[in-house]
Amino acid sequence: MSSTELPGVRSTAESSSQVGAVRMAEGEQLRTVRLPGLEMTLRVRPPVRAGLPPALFVHGLGGSSQNWSALMGRLADAVDGEALDLPGFGWSPPPADRDYSVTGLARAVIRHLDAAGRGPVHLFGNSLGGAVSTRVAAARPDLVRTLTLISPALPELRVQRSAVPTALLAVPGMAGVLDRLTRNLSAEQRTRGVTQLCYGDPSRVTSDAFAAAVEEMERRLALPYFWDAMTRSSRGIVDAYTLGGQHGLWRQAQRVLAPTLLVYGGRDQLVAYRMARKAAAAYRGSRLLCLPEAGHVAMMEYPEVVEAAFRGLLNDTSGADVDVDVDAHTDEDTKG
Repeated sequence: MSSTELPGVRSTAESSSQVGAVRMAEGEQLRTVRLPGLEMTLRVRPPVRAGLPPALFVHGLGGSSQNWSALMGRLADAVDGEALDLPGFGWSPPPADRDYSVTGLARAVIRHLDAAGRGPVHLFGNSLGGAVSTRVAAARPDLVRTLTLISPALPELRVQRSAVPTALLAVPGMAGVLDRLTRNLSAEQRTRGVTQLCYGDPSRVTSDAFAAAVEEMERRLALPYFWDAMTRSSRGIVDAYTLGGQHGLWRQAQRVLAPTLLVYGGRDQLVAYRMARKAAAAYRGSRLLCLPEAGHVAMMEYPEVVEAAFRGLLNDTSGADVDVDVDAHTDEDTKG
């Protein structure tokens, strides 16, 4: 149900460099988009050639555009990619209206796409970003060419025990309690806990990448709006889970027209692996990629596998001449 600022893994060849206090993979650039009441930072990877279709990547709760660096780099020859920092996360300041609901975040994505004139895009979403992207695709099908969802945060009747702390953040006053209870934890301890929660195999994280994640954790904790953004976003997920009727996320999933790729991890502690079947039935004509060894952030753990699956989707929907080489540890049956 959540993801956070996570380190890269050994399978990516990109090295990080510092621009001020911002970490960027080689070849990335940052730019800021300013709209009335809204400012967002975008992590942009210039296309290797003109004419590539646009893509937009949306991170999960507590995460940032950096969560997509590995996958964006691998897809640089296939799409013109940019990843955004949702309002209040990464390097984007809070929205003026403090609206962190799934609908409010979807509105921010739509406003950016409308202002930039980039649609329709290949839209990617992880966790909370998956719920936001689903709402965008359902509300504005003209803006979405394909939809790729990695462990999307969709309502579950039986929430996994490891996801309960995230849900508790939505309870009024709980953020202050959690802040006091965890005040003595170092940034390194917090980062290790997040890594163990979100990765299927935390040993895949390199020591350099872990050190970078600790540094970013320290920066995030110092932000005056850190807990407010986390609390309001958590409340937004809970509210979206309880919303019924035509605005419910499962109903909106059924309204998505874009060809959809669903990616689920067998070791995901935040979004249940068993939800894969239900999601595959809800998104019409979708394809399902199950990775038994992956956790909550498959695009960071197995970027080469997610890349190959997306290239297959791209090839089948656009007729582009794209090579598909799904790695041996891919499991594309519908086990769930």
